[in-house]
Amino acid sequence: MSEMLLKEMEAVSSLPLLPKKEDPGSERRSFLLVDENETLQEKDEAQFLQKLGCSPGQGVKVLSIFGNTGDGKSHTLNHVLFDGEEVFVTSPSPTSCTIGVWAAYDQHLGLVVLDTEGLLGASTQMNQRMRLLLKVLAVSDIAVYRTRAERLHNDLFQFLGTASAAYLKHFTPQLRALSSRCGLDVPLSNLGPAVVVFQETSRTQLLGHDGTAPADVLLQKRFHDLGQSTEAFSSVQYVGTQTVTPPTDYSQFLETIRQQVKNTASRAPRQPAIVFSALQALSERFCGEISDDKVSMYSFFPDEYFTCPSVCLSCNVRCKNGMNHQKDRVPHMADGLCQYAHQYSNKVLICKRCYEGGREVIVVPKTSASTDNPWFGLAKYAWSGYVLECPNCGIIYRSRQYWMGNQDPESGVVRPEVKHVWQGSEAFQTDHQNAAQRVLDGVNYVIQSMAEYSAGPTKAVTAWITDQVAPPYWRPNAEIIVCHGCNREFEEAERKHHCRSCGEGFCQACSTRSMPVPERGWGSSPVRVCEACHRQGGALQTVQGFVKGVARPDYWVPDHEITECHQCSKGFTSSIPKHHCRACGQGVCGNCSTQNRPVPSRGWDHPVRICDACVTHLDSQ
Repeated sequence: MSEMLLKEMEAVSSLPLLPKKEDPGSERRSFLLVDENETLQEKDEAQFLQKLGCSPGQGVKVLSIFGNTGDGKSHTLNHVLFDGEEVFVTSPSPTSCTIGVWAAYDQHLGLVVLDTEGLLGASTQMNQRMRLLLKVLAVSDIAVYRTRAERLHNDLFQFLGTASAAYLKHFTPQLRALSSRCGLDVPLSNLGPAVVVFQETSRTQLLGHDGTAPADVLLQKRFHDLGQSTEAFSSVQYVGTQTVTPPTDYSQFLETIRQQVKNTASRAPRQPAIVFSALQALSERFCGEISDDKVSMYSFFPDEYFTCPSVCLSCNVRCKNGMNHQKDRVPHMADGLCQYAHQYSNKVLICKRCYEGGREVIVVPKTSASTDNPWFGLAKYAWSGYVLECPNCGIIYRSRQYWMGNQDPESGVVRPEVKHVWQGSEAFQTDHQNAAQRVLDGVNYVIQSMAEYSAGPTKAVTAWITDQVAPPYWRPNAEIIVCHGCNREFEEAERKHHCRSCGEGFCQACSTRSMPVPERGWGSSPVRVCEACHRQGGALQTVQGFVKGVARPDYWVPDHEITECHQCSKGFTSSIPKHHCRACGQGVCGNCSTQNRPVPSRGWDHPVRICDACVTHLDSQ
């Protein structure tokens, strides 16, 4: 759209509106069909038929008229179709113009006539007004572009060219679906309206007057030269008249309209109810406010008029689907790759085998397989690491399957992908760090279970876990009676330590040394060893203590930021400890988190602690 036209539209839109005055002595036959906010004024087909004054079985065609304000669109309709009667109100006031879309019925030609607001109209909702014009054009059989310009301006061709492109791109699927519902033999979407460019000049010769080429050919050449296409239209015709002294000669224009009404090769007459249904369907699909700051004004009908306004929270890319697509349960989609955002954790892992088979299956790092119980799942995790389990392929990866040389899952079994994040959709809530906290939860679960039967659960649990996850070269706790270094017998509550190098059991005094033991798979960090192994150059604390330092998932509120319960607002003290809800990550007290539920979306397959608010939310799903 030219900058000059935009400036003119802004200038005119700032003028105060003066209401049109109706002649109380005349019976007005037109009525407001759609207002300037794109709101359909008739609630149903029966009301639409009543206002039109035609029978339900009457076959009709739709004629609409477009053009700039002041070019006499309403006046032209009155004189060509209604013998000069003021069916569509006109006014000599320079600030009065048609607002919205007005409708009337021409019973002689069987035409539903739609008068539209001018392209330089006084409406303040410019974006919505432009979208409304295309919706009117989409339901029309004959679209007239009326101009009094002495020469055909580029804006005329740009308006019709971009309208054609937008019709094909955005309206075709909706009209095709409507045709299917109405049982039409010829889909509405396949054949767009016939366009008639009606030019009236006073001093300038009409297009094609010199006989070098037909006017219609010259018209198409202008479209081509400006890089515009009229593919959506069934035909494009030029009709011109030169008015040196009034009145205007409309005879050729009227004859062209009559020919288009009789022409059923491209579009046949249809029942008025189908016209109403088509306009209603388009109004419901393409509606809502259009923010000026989200519209790039490079054409009369930018994509922003017809596409979903949602943008990705991570990369700010706009959804490419049509407006209100979620009513059809179609999810948001966007072209191109997204960028990773730490706060959204929008990187997912997709099973590579399923992906190569044509399915996208997202796998989530977990402590154990869904078939494992918490006890043995915990033991397997502490030794073999987190699990990637595909519902189709089973367990496809364990992070510590071998002592050394474990491959990253992304190099073999999964395909990483960064997903778009949409407002209101479920975030990507799991990560590898969750697995560590799930181990800690598992330890607490075991301790609580043991506490029901034993007065001293910690020692039993520690020994049991150590034996379950110990490397093969470690001596089992049950076989360690005396310290391997000093040969002193262990007391009942005394803790046993394993040397990470030789695997024997020692007391505290005989295992104070530390050094790296990479040959046993302990990496380059120093670990507990006995005196003998330390001399040769050659730590497992409780599993709960080992995991706790790295156990906090990213979505959890940090401990130092939690001063009171997120539910009841009670301050935390030594007698009121803080807990994290595994669903929302907020800090809550024990009284506000008394129930356990599985939270698969966070990677917790087994029941875990969640706050009462999340219990209500999960139970309502």
